[in-house]
Amino acid sequence: MATFSLFRPKLLESGSTISRSTLSCFRVNSRFKKLHENTLLSGPYSKSSVNNRIILQNTTTLFFSTKTEDEVENKAKVEPSRQQKILELLPGVGTSFLVMSGGFAGAQYLGKGLLYLQGIEGVASPVSGIPVSILLGLLIANASPIPLPKSVKPGIAFSTKPILQAGIICVGAKLSAVDLVTTGAIGLPAVACSIAAGLTFVPWFGEKMGLPPKMSSLIAAGTSICGVTAITAVSPAIKANEQETSFAIANVVAFGTLGMLMYPYLAHALLPTSHQIGMFLGLAVHDTSQVIGSALTYATVYGDEEVLKVAAVTKLSRNLFLAGVIPGLAYMTAKREGSVSTSNSLLPSAGEIKKYVPGFVIGFVGMSALRTLGDVTLDSYEAAFGLLTGEQWKTLTSTIGSEIGSHYLLGTAMAAVGLNTSASALKGVGYKPFVVGLGGALVVGATGFTTTTILGHMFL
Repeated sequence: MATFSLFRPKLLESGSTISRSTLSCFRVNSRFKKLHENTLLSGPYSKSSVNNRIILQNTTTLFFSTKTEDEVENKAKVEPSRQQKILELLPGVGTSFLVMSGGFAGAQYLGKGLLYLQGIEGVASPVSGIPVSILLGLLIANASPIPLPKSVKPGIAFSTKPILQAGIICVGAKLSAVDLVTTGAIGLPAVACSIAAGLTFVPWFGEKMGLPPKMSSLIAAGTSICGVTAITAVSPAIKANEQETSFAIANVVAFGTLGMLMYPYLAHALLPTSHQIGMFLGLAVHDTSQVIGSALTYATVYGDEEVLKVAAVTKLSRNLFLAGVIPGLAYMTAKREGSVSTSNSLLPSAGEIKKYVPGFVIGFVGMSALRTLGDVTLDSYEAAFGLLTGEQWKTLTSTIGSEIGSHYLLGTAMAAVGLNTSASALKGVGYKPFVVGLGGALVVGATGFTTTTILGHMFL
């Protein structure tokens, strides 16, 4: 066995220092030699030989590696299995789901109570369950005498990211370009002007008021497009934090609710036709549920169902712009933060879009495109993709977009945002976000009123 003499450590003089990895090599030397001899004596195919060769291979790896024996042993430890990871996430995800369920139930009672005060009964609640879920989560996290256990933290963090992103992708099933072309084309100029006004004014005003740019972007998206849904979709795309998201949603809830209660009566006094009133409500009120609530109020109080139909179509047209606004804001945020290389081109290249626009946003746009393609094939061949009838396709898209996406996934994610937000994080900003939100609501509402009046004189 002269071969192994090459590995025998030389005696070190007194006072020499020996590294940890060198000592590991010395300890391995005798084990390495013994295993090799046993393998040769027991034959190449015997059970003991096979076992010895396996150990010999691991020992050789350790010997020739620069890592210490402890590092190799730590690496050899088995990582948590998929089942263990799921069990770790369950408490937090389950807690977020329960808070979401309580928030949506509370929104039903609150919304019906508001309608009852106006003499309206038997219709759906105009209050979204998402902001109520956030508020409930905030109360549990900050006002409960019993603090949240550490075991729920991983699941809550999981709910605010992967579950939120999955919900945004599913919401894409609610948006179809076919609806815009067939029913909302006449109001498209008014929709474009209102969105442009909000996306331009709010960031500018927010900068003047000293708000964080991401908070201003969220308030702009929620005020201009589709309220809470827009904020929850844009927030992860621009990497906004819980404070920025919470304040933006608070703005939409506050001023959208005021608009829902006031605008039906204001529109009746100022606008002459049902079509104009419906367009104005669809443009000026923030959240989709708030738009429907305001239109239901008008239809019930003044007996005009056309207002409800026009308001719903106009709001749907606004919602469709979300597919372009999310990647646009994500790119502009990355450019503002210096993550995008400067160029003379006004428009981003395909490579820049792929690099700076998150994958779930692409999934959202893809889901919307899939919904559009299904609607086209349904109109052309009386079967979506040649497989599903109109009723089946409607049920499928509603289940994916509204039930799974908006209700369960986004609701659970936003409840987790509330549970993950400390009250101390909401301090220090003061009244400024609400001043910006109020200014944005007034600008978007005034733009909607002006464009609706002009279009009414020209086409209606």
